[in-house]
Amino acid sequence: MFRGTHRHNLDSKGRLSVPARFRDQLNALCDGQIVLTINPTSEENERCLWAYPLPRWEEVEQQVANLPTSQTSSRRFQRLFIGHSEELRLDNQSRVLLSANLRQYARIERDVVLVGQIGKFEIWDAALWDQQESLLSEGDLLASLGDLQL
Repeated sequence: MFRGTHRHNLDSKGRLSVPARFRDQLNALCDGQIVLTINPTSEENERCLWAYPLPRWEEVEQQVANLPTSQTSSRRFQRLFIGHSEELRLDNQSRVLLSANLRQYARIERDVVLVGQIGKFEIWDAALWDQQESLLSEGDLLASLGDLQL
């Protein structure tokens, strides 16, 4: 399970060092194999990358593949979600190379934040993540979640 928030920097080649907690899980689950794709939301302020361990990705990918291709919205989603996916493996220094295409989509420059989301983790540009955190204090977020008991 991926939990917690971690701040890191990309190196000059666009490589991201994966935090030890995430790295250990990735190595145990799937020999360091991950799939990166885009968060397919249409909201500009939520553009980030999603990183899945390969076995979890294969489950998600199958669900996406089973969407009815007769529906325009399904085809569009498949193009975005699967079309942007990239299979990677942690290198010897536990880094992954974020392609220019993925960095551009998520507006990732140099400073990044990795956010655990149980079965996957998100990779955010740090400035965009800081904006997201500031939104948490606006309004009553918990009230909008109904019967959630914490």
